[in-house]
Amino acid sequence: MPPISSLAKRVFDVAHITGSFRLRSGVTSTEYFDKYRFESDPALLKEITTELAKKIHGEFDALAGLEMGGIPIATLLSQITGLPSLLIRKKAKDYGTCLYAEGGEVKGRRLLVVEDVVTSGGQILESVKLLRNDGAIISQVVCVIDREAGGRENLAKEGLSLTGLFTMSELKKSAA
Repeated sequence: MPPISSLAKRVFDVAHITGSFRLRSGVTSTEYFDKYRFESDPALLKEITTELAKKIHGEFDALAGLEMGGIPIATLLSQITGLPSLLIRKKAKDYGTCLYAEGGEVKGRRLLVVEDVVTSGGQILESVKLLRNDGAIISQVVCVIDREAGGRENLAKEGLSLTGLFTMSELKKSAA
């Protein structure tokens, strides 16, 4: 396995694009990390999740992959860690089972939230609120990229710690 700095450079090279982009948080950015570019590359995604698995500390009953980008990461992390994964929708579907959490019960389970890129943490907070209201126990979040844009601090206000595989600063430094 190549060193983590080599992996950071590969993620940057594959996913970093420039232009004008509106982020989920509403902020406009001149650069964007298109996570689908690394999530759709099976070899790169496997390396990312193998390294991310090393950052998981604590006891969990399941992984909670957030729609849409957290789901492939949680699925591969499940294979690596042996933990089952739940697939968390932004809202309950209006047909079939009408669930927002697919793959098993959440009540009373210790869940590790899995996300791809964290900016403000807004979607994580919304999803965690739903999960906690249904009895899930959540204190930790892992992600591939922490954009260092307030997400860590916003999550901390709700009792959530964030562990990123890479920060935006680390990715930029790897490209230099």
